[in-house]
Amino acid sequence: MFKLSENAQNFLKNNQGKKIVFTNGCFDILHSGHVTYLNEAKKQGDLLFLGLNSDASIKRLKGESRPINGEADRKYILENLRCVDCVEVFTEDTPYSLIDAVRPDVLVKGGDWKVTDIVGHDIVLENGGEVKSLIFVDGYSTTGIISSVQGKE
Repeated sequence: MFKLSENAQNFLKNNQGKKIVFTNGCFDILHSGHVTYLNEAKKQGDLLFLGLNSDASIKRLKGESRPINGEADRKYILENLRCVDCVEVFTEDTPYSLIDAVRPDVLVKGGDWKVTDIVGHDIVLENGGEVKSLIFVDGYSTTGIISSVQGKE
């Protein structure tokens, strides 16, 4: 079972009865595609809870050269977006146990994800919630930005 931070525990306790939307990701180099997606995610409920991949999990998923920005900086930036209400860092490769701990009303990912491929969809659906694949803004990706900066694009 995932051990929620005191901040996340208080957030969930203080917001009982509100429609909690959950999403997750690395959000390594924040770009307008991310912000568009997060704004759309927030519209699916009252509050947006974001699971943020730790530095260690990003290294396992994307390679030793990532992340570009450390988890403390990524968390700080995301916490200061108007659309994000709570950020919890997770160290696992997927947010499955975090989703199980949060039990959100709505689970969302970007439009490049099929609903049945979204990690935690089973938990949310079994608890009467919704799972949605939202808009995907073409032309924006952290990997693309990194390649462009390195002159590889």
